[in-house]
Amino acid sequence: MIGTLSGKLISKQAPLLLLDVAGVGYELEAPLSTFQNLPEVGALLSLHTHLNVREDAHVLFGFGSLAEKTLFRELIRLNGVGPKLALSILSGLSVAEFWNLVRAQDAVRLTRLPGIGRKTAERLVLELKDRAGAQVETAGAAVLSHTPVQEARRALEALGYKPSEAARMSEMAYQDGMNAEQLVRESLKRAVRS
Repeated sequence: MIGTLSGKLISKQAPLLLLDVAGVGYELEAPLSTFQNLPEVGALLSLHTHLNVREDAHVLFGFGSLAEKTLFRELIRLNGVGPKLALSILSGLSVAEFWNLVRAQDAVRLTRLPGIGRKTAERLVLELKDRAGAQVETAGAAVLSHTPVQEARRALEALGYKPSEAARMSEMAYQDGMNAEQLVRESLKRAVRS
């Protein structure tokens, strides 16, 4: 299973994005909530992922936060909710808004989302209401940061460095004003010199 991907953002055209990870281009589908927080094309990026295997295709989904990925997985476990509908829900509501609606048992508001009828909305509320309390508190807490040091660390990990080594390299090489790409280059230069 592919849990996360870190690499260079090659293109983004909702709902698809292309991420270059060590020379391999991964095509991912992502909700609009993730697209709104994407950096510019060419920047380093790390996404949480879910691989959906079907008879006719393997589809990789990307999420900017662990909370989004967790909600996506909760949704696709439900009868009658597939990945497309789960992406539609994540595109129309934040994770916290969704769990607040479920906790409030507001099926009417859920029907305003594309592809969700009254019966589906009622089933979502009924089947997820027991989990809503704990989820509301943690929703959005795991949003991935896009600071240069963190992006560089993830890029170095994608290049094969151990997480502790990548963190040390990027922190030692960082200077004010550096972007992630400059930081990766400087980290690699220093690694070659030592």
